[in-house]
Amino acid sequence: MRSPNWNLFLLALALAAAINLATGAPSGAATWGVDQAHTEVNFSVKHFFTPVTGSFDEFEIKLDYNADNPTSSTVDVKIPVSSINTGNEKRDGHLMSQDFFEVDKYPYITFKSTSVKANGDDQLVARGQLTIKGESREVDLPITLLGKQALPEQMQQMMGGAKEVAGFKASTSVDRNDYGVGVGNWAATMVVGGDVSIEILLEAHRK
Repeated sequence: MRSPNWNLFLLALALAAAINLATGAPSGAATWGVDQAHTEVNFSVKHFFTPVTGSFDEFEIKLDYNADNPTSSTVDVKIPVSSINTGNEKRDGHLMSQDFFEVDKYPYITFKSTSVKANGDDQLVARGQLTIKGESREVDLPITLLGKQALPEQMQQMMGGAKEVAGFKASTSVDRNDYGVGVGNWAATMVVGGDVSIEILLEAHRK
């Protein structure tokens, strides 16, 4: 059985949002928005010995970016657990059950940033509170800026009025046991690995 870790999705989204915060947008009310059509939030977790992959579909991100002082920027992320997608309806239903995420009791996963800092050239780290199934833990999210460029005027209308585009990649791992996901079922504990790898490929636009 394949167990997507919703921590991943949340982490992924938090990473993506945190990256947006540090792209160096002009001062003022400039806002970076995630382009969902060109953004992927992927994960991998072992089933016995074989890595199995999946993805996540829905999320909400609220950004408050201070270009003059990026460290004061903030990001809030909210993810409906019911948007889980492993490509198998039966498995998705099981993951939303009491054996894993208990979606009826804990419908959302959230992330709230507490800091964003630079960590070398094109490298960032976002720190914040990740909450899953009512359990909150502080996490560090490493981020790489893949590139950023201004769009020529003739492309801006096609891109919905965006004046600048940026790409990001984030990768990390989390332990689902820290959040009580899949710990009460022997199959979930023995068959599905505890460590979940995450990779986020994100495109963002600034208007």
